[in-house]
Amino acid sequence: MKRLLLPLMLLAASPALADDPVVEDVTLRASGSTWTVSVRLSHPDTGWDHYADGWEVLAPDGTRLGFRELLHPHVDEQPFTRSLSGVTIPDGIDHVLIRPRCSVDGWAAETFRKDLDR
Repeated sequence: MKRLLLPLMLLAASPALADDPVVEDVTLRASGSTWTVSVRLSHPDTGWDHYADGWEVLAPDGTRLGFRELLHPHVDEQPFTRSLSGVTIPDGIDHVLIRPRCSVDGWAAETFRKDLDR
């Protein structure tokens, strides 16, 4: 019986990880030589203790092209959209990747691919 209870007790004592933030959609709008990136994001924000706190725009090779910090939780606004302007996307790149971040769990495992219309 002890052998069964110990793993259960350890499991109950370990912190529960929430779902990663999820990129629901991305729009890209060219403005001169830069782009505005708008990201619709969802995450089970619980308040200041745990919320989606940012996202980054990456080139296909992983180079960061931009970062949008999210300064507060969006508990009652899900999904929500935030934009970042002035992003320079070098010629020759046909898509970008968006990777969201959570204040507790860090960077999401999955990225969202968005093809560019040049």
